[in-house]
Amino acid sequence: MEIKTLIDDLADNGCRMEDAARARTLYESGDMDALVRHLRKCRCDLVEVMHDSQRKVDRMDCLIRRTLKEAGRRS
Repeated sequence: MEIKTLIDDLADNGCRMEDAARARTLYESGDMDALVRHLRKCRCDLVEVMHDSQRKVDRMDCLIRRTLKEAGRRS
């Protein structure tokens, strides 16, 4: 797949519209070093969102376990 197509799909893959536009501008200007740095930053942002979601899932699992444990004591 062509790089330009991948950059055009960034917003569809969870990147902010501003980040996708910046990537497109860097690509069109031919500044590949800056583009790679920008893409790495976008990746880090997505990883942080993923970690935040995982923390939320972990807290929900804890709540479920505690609820089950408490329900078991009442029976």
